[in-house]
Amino acid sequence: MANDNRKAADTKAKLSAFLIKNALYLVMLILLGIIVMISPNFLRLQNFYFIVTQSSSRIILALGVASIIVLGYTDLSLGRSVGMAAIISSSLLQAVNYSQRIFPKLPQLPIFVPILAVMALCALFMVAQGLVVSKLKVAPFIASLGFQLVIYGLQSLYIDEFNDSSPIGGFDPKFSRFAQGAIEFDNFRIPYLILYALAAAIIVWFIWNKTKLGRNMYAIGGNVEAATVSGVNVVANILIIYVIAGLMYGFGGALEGARTGSVTNMLGQGYELDAIAACVVGGVSMRGGVGTVVGVVTGVLMFQIINYGLVFIGVNPYVQYIVKGMIIILAVAIDSQKYIKRK
Repeated sequence: MANDNRKAADTKAKLSAFLIKNALYLVMLILLGIIVMISPNFLRLQNFYFIVTQSSSRIILALGVASIIVLGYTDLSLGRSVGMAAIISSSLLQAVNYSQRIFPKLPQLPIFVPILAVMALCALFMVAQGLVVSKLKVAPFIASLGFQLVIYGLQSLYIDEFNDSSPIGGFDPKFSRFAQGAIEFDNFRIPYLILYALAAAIIVWFIWNKTKLGRNMYAIGGNVEAATVSGVNVVANILIIYVIAGLMYGFGGALEGARTGSVTNMLGQGYELDAIAACVVGGVSMRGGVGTVVGVVTGVLMFQIINYGLVFIGVNPYVQYIVKGMIIILAVAIDSQKYIKRK
């Protein structure tokens, strides 16, 4: 009898652990099932091809903020960093024959010059934010909120001063192809965006799993005091992680500018929430020390599938916000339960 009770308790514990670990995926699958029931055409390969392509730049951005989340921090400045990178790179890469060119006397620049410039600029802002967090001990939420406002103010001044707050368009065809182009086969094409996302995922996976920086990142996120006692230079490692995130924000922002074809001051708004939510959906713990690259990529794809699916079946945009909000709340709640179990 005692053995039967013990087995029943073990089974219940395993079932509870399984549900906690996979509850979010089950909910997402149920939502996907409902979408497919309403519109079976959603399962067409063309739709998933579109979703993967549209998710590519979001994967790059999510991988950037994921490293910060693994540290046990967060970053609300991602969206505005993306907007700043898109605005500046787009303004410098307009076609020379475009009648409304912002800088008419500027020669046609190689596309990599403005892209590297905005990557460096975003990295610089992230260094400043990293110093505020690591040296001044300002809460990451508050620090990133402050930098979000600073960056938005600066990008607003930039576009207002040089373009009267009008949309920026008329890009150099090479810049547009940089994001919109593809490798063509007989009856198949691989968009450059997918290749960029794949390259970013491989680089971040290598950093997280094969370098001392990656080991230190997990150590700091798991227990910063223990990492310090173990000889980890916490401040230096935090700054490097922030720099990498900034580089990815800058690159992702340039891609978003080239992909959309027209950049306004609102580009990037809310991107940080989608990226953080995708990370949590993919198993990156908001409490730090836990997360995988595969999980981040999976989280972005799952989130985009649900987003696109809701649009596909014509769900009211306001209802879409409710669904996304409930998914985020559920993801954080499950993350909290996992943390309690670990403790």
